[in-house]
Amino acid sequence: MTTILITALYTSLIIHIFLIAVAVWRVWRGENSIDRLIGTDVVTTLMLAVLVLISLIFRDSVYIDVALGLGALSFIGTVALAKFLADEKIF
Repeated sequence: MTTILITALYTSLIIHIFLIAVAVWRVWRGENSIDRLIGTDVVTTLMLAVLVLISLIFRDSVYIDVALGLGALSFIGTVALAKFLADEKIF
């Protein structure tokens, strides 16, 4: 049973890393600043998922603490950037 779980975790990790690459491409080639903002949100959300998967694979809870910190910083950064874009009207 554990081999099935480990295989599923590694498969999920590979899929998430591929999705991060797609989201980074969207940030790089976004049409406007709103697309880039949404892309960075997606990248950080996928990074949170990768950190949790790594925590499950290595059975170490320090990665979950790092994921929580990254989530808090991502939220603050997104709100600040959205406020800046709304004030500057750079759509």
